[in-house]
Amino acid sequence: MTGSADFTGSPSVARADRGSPALAAENRWLRDQLVRRHLLDLAAGVLAAQLRLPPAEAAEHLSALAQATGLSTEDLAADIVNAAAGDGPAVTVPPESDGPAHEDGPVEERRARRTAAAAETADTVGEAARTLLEEGLAPLGADSLWLWQCVDRGCLRLAGSAGAGASEAAAWQWIPPAAPEAFRAVLAENTPLWLEEGPPAGEPLPGPAARAARALLPLRRRDRTVGLALVGWPGPTTLDATARRAVTGLVGVAGTVLDAGGSPPAAVPVLVDVLDSLARPAMLLAVPDTAGEPIVEHLNEEGAGALGGTASGSDTALARAFPLVHADLARMARRATGTARTQRAARLPLSAAPGDPPPLLDVRVLPAGGKHAVVMWHTVGATGLAAARAVARLQNTAPFQDSLTDGGTVWSPEAYGIFGMAPDEPPVPLAELRDRVRPDDREALADLVAAVTERQTGGQTVLRIVLPDGTVRHVRVAAEPLIAEGTVTGLAGVYQDVSDSRRTEAALTATFDHLTALHGQAELRHQLALQLQQAIVPEVPGLQEMPGDLVVAARYRPAAEEYRVGGDWYDVLALPDGRILLAVGDIAGHGIDAVTGMVALRNAQRALAFTGHSPRRLTGWLNEVTLRTGGGVTATAVCALYDPEDRGLLWTSAGHLPMVLLRDGRARLLEPPRDLLLGAVPSYAYHEQRIGLRPGDTLLLYTDGLIERRHDGLDEGVARLAAEAERLAGHAPDTLVDALLATAAGDTDDDTSIVAVRVRGRPPAR
Repeated sequence: MTGSADFTGSPSVARADRGSPALAAENRWLRDQLVRRHLLDLAAGVLAAQLRLPPAEAAEHLSALAQATGLSTEDLAADIVNAAAGDGPAVTVPPESDGPAHEDGPVEERRARRTAAAAETADTVGEAARTLLEEGLAPLGADSLWLWQCVDRGCLRLAGSAGAGASEAAAWQWIPPAAPEAFRAVLAENTPLWLEEGPPAGEPLPGPAARAARALLPLRRRDRTVGLALVGWPGPTTLDATARRAVTGLVGVAGTVLDAGGSPPAAVPVLVDVLDSLARPAMLLAVPDTAGEPIVEHLNEEGAGALGGTASGSDTALARAFPLVHADLARMARRATGTARTQRAARLPLSAAPGDPPPLLDVRVLPAGGKHAVVMWHTVGATGLAAARAVARLQNTAPFQDSLTDGGTVWSPEAYGIFGMAPDEPPVPLAELRDRVRPDDREALADLVAAVTERQTGGQTVLRIVLPDGTVRHVRVAAEPLIAEGTVTGLAGVYQDVSDSRRTEAALTATFDHLTALHGQAELRHQLALQLQQAIVPEVPGLQEMPGDLVVAARYRPAAEEYRVGGDWYDVLALPDGRILLAVGDIAGHGIDAVTGMVALRNAQRALAFTGHSPRRLTGWLNEVTLRTGGGVTATAVCALYDPEDRGLLWTSAGHLPMVLLRDGRARLLEPPRDLLLGAVPSYAYHEQRIGLRPGDTLLLYTDGLIERRHDGLDEGVARLAAEAERLAGHAPDTLVDALLATAAGDTDDDTSIVAVRVRGRPPAR
């Protein structure tokens, strides 16, 4: 047969083909009971906490309240859960703007609250998106919902969607910080963007058509933006104030869902689209190691109908979908992924009892790469392997069917557009596309035809199709054999125009190569800076003996990976007059500039120390050097001179953290003078203090990377350090600094320097 055909199929035939009504009803009932039980348990828990009741009495109280108010238990539970979530968004459905008050207003508001509660209690972000779309946004005319989550470095990751095909979801899986403009505007201003006639020309956004209405809304949680939502309509739509308030209220619930985390969508979008085009039941399984239970990642509509669910990636255990034959299916799936070969079973009985659901017939488990497998089956009364359902809702996708018995070919109307042919032209069988593909792709076409007709395994490939006008289009072809009594009678499959994704892939590849080169250059700069840092401020691996009965241990830890090096320095230097310079400092910033500034200040301090002047004068001169270094450099520092004659320590601080003195097993903070940091103002006069050290004393000098935390003050960090140092007071200096670094409380990804100086010997003569 030639010509075009309608692939949609009648609803009555589709319902008849699904089969297994008892299994479908049981699965549907179980799923509804789980959702209801989850909501009632949450409400009972709220009442138990508020009224201080035992759980059983709280559940009884919930039932009594429902009877007293005349509401259903589910409606009342939704009200209680939403009321308890005081930081969550208010979900309301405003009354009509014209005419008398709508009698169903409270009912509609309660339905919206119930929808919000169901979304918040969903197991995954994808399930929450489907609940919000089907129960709340669809009555407003919307047909799709996308939820992106804010992740590191300003990127958005698609956490869940509803009403969108898997291929389109994969194309919008990641949104970089640079594009598109509409996303950046919503995130920057934290206000919704209503595009009633689609986005501006040249700015693509997810949706069925360029002029289809869209709404972009920021998702907020606890005064911070956690993501972004996009609501889509099938065409241009007027969104009045009532509709906008309703959309904002419903979508706001997604902020709570995203804040709880979510998993990304399935990682095999093209395979998902192919399964959705099949008229026979099919599912995608994630197959773990031998000890784990396979998980159903996706069900096509026929498979979902057979099991009483919806076509979605619900992450359901295989044992829940097929309680009686899951062990057989799991064994076949592991064998398929382990051997990379299709596994077949003519019949898997669900039960031997009369009147029970019919068995699974012609079961096939196909390896799908990695730890994934596809399961396809028939039930009694199914129509076979024909993939004749229209999937026009998938962009640039068209099913086809070839008969090998009468030579007939059937194309869906979309196929003619993909091949650039007029609708009145005869369709071309798959095996005869040889003259329409690039010469380099003809072998791939032949392999696909052989896989379907000879090996009876099916397959997919991407072909470069040459259109009549000479342009080249990338078309993905997926085909399956039609088998009757062990003989291939034809084939069915899907054509999908993937030209745009191929061009996008090429552009992304070029961008990735460019970013890789930039990353390599940055890595080289970081390595050079790190080598410079280590050359100027080397670690003291053990104990360093100094004149005047001093032993010293010093450590430096670079910053986080993206910074690598910073501006910390330390110095312990014996001077010609017998005194010893002890110093530590920290320049603001990271990278090459911070390292070069650190080198300048450390060397300047060393040179100035040879003048023999006091720490107060040395710090004042170092302040002038900082002001003239350029680039607005600022730094904090401690400069101390130790005199071995009387064990006196004369010191000053330029805005640095207090030193810690360990004496007789106790920690004491040496509070510094309240002087300005280096590079703040010129001609500043610093103050100095003196303390006498004793044999056995240990002095700790450090930078803020050791103790600074994002949500705590510096005082708390210093107190924690003093307490930890006191606990480790009996250790040698090198062991002490290593232990303090290992238990460091700092979490700001800053670099860290720490120096421990211990006085040895007998007390000085009186």
